[in-house]
Amino acid sequence: MGTLTPTTAHRRTMRMDIHEIVRELNAALGPTLVASLAGSRDPKLPIRWAKADGPEPRPQTSNRLTFAHRQWSLLCAADGENVARQWFIGGNPHLAEATPITAIREGLHAEVADAVEAFITVAVGT
Repeated sequence: MGTLTPTTAHRRTMRMDIHEIVRELNAALGPTLVASLAGSRDPKLPIRWAKADGPEPRPQTSNRLTFAHRQWSLLCAADGENVARQWFIGGNPHLAEATPITAIREGLHAEVADAVEAFITVAVGT
């Protein structure tokens, strides 16, 4: 574990193909949760998005996925994958006890980013 800045996480994610982003999110959260944060009713769609020759998500969906990936990267660097997964699926006091997955789906990206920053600040003790 180490520190990763939001700028570095953004740079890394923006250099990735959307299929690779979805593959990483699927591996971390599972396709059902990825579908939920993306706003898809089809829990198998992220499996198709993850294929190199698969369909690409719509622009708004891609935005949610890339945002989620950046937040995932920051959390993993600060506190590891298990904690990051729990963070994504648990109720969050910074989000009025909504889960970050729900907040991302609803477009509350600034609020989620603030919640990640608050969590990381406590995790790294700064």
